[in-house]
Amino acid sequence: MDILMLGSGGREHALIKKLKESPKAGKIYCAPGNGGISKDAECVNISVMDKENIIAFAKEKNIDLVFVAPDDPLAAGVVDALNDAGIRAFGPVAKAAEIESSKVFSKNLMKKYNIPTAGYEVFSDPEKAIAYIEEQNKFPTVIKADGLALGKGVIIAQSLEEAKDAVKEIMEDKKFGESGNNVVIEEFLTGPEVSVLAFTDGKTLKPMISSMDHKRALDGDKGLNTGGMGTISPNPYYTDDMAEVCMKTIFMPTVEAMNKEGRPFKGCLYFGLMLTPDGPKVIEYNSRFGDPEAQVVLTLLDSDLVDIVNAVIDEKLDQVDIKWSKDNAACIVMASGGYPEAYKKGIEMDGFDENGQVDGAVVFHAGTKFENGKFYTNGGRVIGVTAKGETLEKALDNAYAAVEKISFDGAHYRKDIGRTRK
Repeated sequence: MDILMLGSGGREHALIKKLKESPKAGKIYCAPGNGGISKDAECVNISVMDKENIIAFAKEKNIDLVFVAPDDPLAAGVVDALNDAGIRAFGPVAKAAEIESSKVFSKNLMKKYNIPTAGYEVFSDPEKAIAYIEEQNKFPTVIKADGLALGKGVIIAQSLEEAKDAVKEIMEDKKFGESGNNVVIEEFLTGPEVSVLAFTDGKTLKPMISSMDHKRALDGDKGLNTGGMGTISPNPYYTDDMAEVCMKTIFMPTVEAMNKEGRPFKGCLYFGLMLTPDGPKVIEYNSRFGDPEAQVVLTLLDSDLVDIVNAVIDEKLDQVDIKWSKDNAACIVMASGGYPEAYKKGIEMDGFDENGQVDGAVVFHAGTKFENGKFYTNGGRVIGVTAKGETLEKALDNAYAAVEKISFDGAHYRKDIGRTRK
């Protein structure tokens, strides 16, 4: 199968590397891709949002499968457009992707179908939002932009002043654009966080191995929220018993709720969970592979990803046996100095072989470009250095040993991924 991957980050690089392992994979293209991806696929200069040119390219090259990986094109209906053009595509249609693209929709869905989540209210008026926060007078409180915001549209306010500032930033200053027209204000949940990605064909749901993301920019879970500074898998807090509870109370009820709403979900459904003293609750849904969760989870996948993708599209997931490694995996994100705020691009990187890799780990490229035989930084999260090990400690040691081999001016990474315990 000739495959076109849409996207340009570490998640897409991880997906491409896993697809390449399949004997069924033919030529792989990536639009637009990045420096590291160019070593594993042919990069094509087409935007992930450019439906017309994506379809034209897929037809010209007789592409057998288009894998729509990022959130924006899913929300914009790129899968719908590909389906209409008779092109096989992996990912949910726009109506199903709304489970991520609208926090208001997903919270209302959970309330309607009794799926456990944090208590919340929705506001379109900033003054009413602030009045509600003052009336509740409970801190920390969580303030979320309704729409997509590159994983940064959630602010945990520790005081009334911070909460007021957050509402102003999102709703009045439009820090996240139109995504901030509505906000969800919800109670702050406590407990270990767990990410569980799942393959689903709209009928059957098969959870992947669990993971733990580290969102804060600085060691000790301090600093600003980012798209993710590192991950480990499996998540040490997610037991077999907990997995069973989640399957019964969250995973299958979500799939069934989407079907009842006339929005069957086919693709990768991501559950962001909090294991609270009252049981597991949903923090958020994503309609695609998480980044950098995909990097560790796919590293531990022992089955053919092409087979799984085809089974999801053809609604035959119940016929596929998905196998996972018994190892642990760890991903350390190396970011540009200043991320998630202002940062420089175009800084030369050292320590790679000609494929942008290092011994002892796999480097998934996110914000890199390749020019004149050299790799340069080209984004906030630059690379995800990922390694396996028989134990979590071994996986972390291997990943950090590989990080030490790579350098670029201003490189920033957390030193405590997988080592912080709640």
